[in-house]
Amino acid sequence: MSFFIGILAGLFGGITGGGGGIISIPLMVGIMKLDQHTAHGVSLVALVFTGLAGAVVYSINGSVDFISSMLMAATAVVFARMGAHTAHSLSEWLLKRAFGAYMIFIALLMLLKPYLTTQQGPATGPTVAVILLITGLVAGFASGMMGVGGGAIMIPAMVLLAGFDQHVAQGTALLVMVPAGSVGAYTHWRLGNVKTSVLWGIVPGVLVGTVIGGTVAHGLSDGTLRSVFAALLILTGVRYLRAKPSMRYS
Repeated sequence: MSFFIGILAGLFGGITGGGGGIISIPLMVGIMKLDQHTAHGVSLVALVFTGLAGAVVYSINGSVDFISSMLMAATAVVFARMGAHTAHSLSEWLLKRAFGAYMIFIALLMLLKPYLTTQQGPATGPTVAVILLITGLVAGFASGMMGVGGGAIMIPAMVLLAGFDQHVAQGTALLVMVPAGSVGAYTHWRLGNVKTSVLWGIVPGVLVGTVIGGTVAHGLSDGTLRSVFAALLILTGVRYLRAKPSMRYS
């Protein structure tokens, strides 16, 4: 089962430039019966491989900005550790609620994407550097806390604020996930939030799914797919927001 969850997460990550955690975490909790903290830790380990595979595929297609990725990674790796510790300090039900709110936020960003305007070309100089450093800070914290790649934060920031091409933004975000996810995953592992037996299935699945998703992304019209994913995220997010202190999901 973990292999198929990895494939789904990898497909989502490869197509959208995200880490796939918003797909894999609910499935690991609901189907594999992992607790929320462990699901976040496992997801972060898997997203390192999502980032590696996705960045290679996007790089082959010329869709990775390496300098921008280094700028975002510089702050992301610091705040990913902080995010992981924040997640560990929260109770199970509170972490579920936080994750549910995050899923709904991401869904709204996906739905609003066609209506948001972009600049005509990439920003240059100190302005774009500041944008990327701040983006890495926010995305890194969200990655460590939520067990996700942070692509849903990095990609809109790069496209809307710095004028990046959509595919370049996705490929660059995937590359940033490698160092940021590694720090977050290591922190969760030290905190006891990684179940290594699950990784033997989910990591190969993620690699397969990401390569397929990253390949088709360059020729995909994402309107319908985006709407389907957004609906799924909203439904799951609402369910998580209803978590109560004594509530356990079956």
